[in-house]
Amino acid sequence: MKTDSLFYLLFQEFPNIFFELIGTTPEIANNYQFSSVEVKQTAFRIDGVFLPNLESDRIYFVEVQFQPQQEFYSRFLAEIFLYLRQNQPENDWSAIVLYPSSSTDAGNIKHYREFFDSGRIRRIYLNELSGEVFENSLAIKTLKLIIAPTLKTVEQAKELVNRFRQQGNQLQQEKFVQLVETILVYKLPNLSREEIEAMFELSDLKQTKVYQEAKLEGKLEGIQEGKLEGIQEGKLEGIQEGKLQSVPPLLALGLTLKQIAQALGLSMEQVRQVAQNQTTE
Repeated sequence: MKTDSLFYLLFQEFPNIFFELIGTTPEIANNYQFSSVEVKQTAFRIDGVFLPNLESDRIYFVEVQFQPQQEFYSRFLAEIFLYLRQNQPENDWSAIVLYPSSSTDAGNIKHYREFFDSGRIRRIYLNELSGEVFENSLAIKTLKLIIAPTLKTVEQAKELVNRFRQQGNQLQQEKFVQLVETILVYKLPNLSREEIEAMFELSDLKQTKVYQEAKLEGKLEGIQEGKLEGIQEGKLEGIQEGKLQSVPPLLALGLTLKQIAQALGLSMEQVRQVAQNQTTE
């Protein structure tokens, strides 16, 4: 799965995150529908478009760019103008480009600087999001989990899941935890889904009535189990056993015994014993 697919899942399930990211009221997401748009008769596809229900609201074109590309802006603007020509919307428009860092922004804006000067096109560097508002936002922390260093991914994900479990909306909890799980599967390919579930005790969470009903009704479309290619689902024989099985892959990723014990909720002695057994095998 490509990084932009993760953002597509995120914005599709939690569109309020996008509006919080650009500094507007998150509740305005109720006035929009999010989708990926293909420009007809071309090979162009825009990563995501927030289409408003009212003509008074503007269209937001969203592009996720995690690879340096010098001709990026010429392509992106060409896609936007073709879309505008073919659909003739009455709404005004803005464009947002998401980068992991400014070093990835290698596009040449020489011919398009007026769009940036006017604010019609905005560039957001995820690693530079800071300040009290962003630090207290679970939405922004979820975005930053995608770009977190591998050694910090488990710790940050555990914090996110624990904080979101304190929220009152049970269905939102289920959807959010599934999204975090999907991000971890993408970022930690050496871990199986079962090991990730054990790490956060997700198997218990998945047995709740709300999750099962939502799954049957298809409300978690796009992030349900089995949607990721190549991921084999299985049953956990026990939370404790699953946690212990997670230790060797985490050691291979370079985590210390202390970091692993904290992330999995195990004792140092348990982690040390698994590490010793692995060495003697």
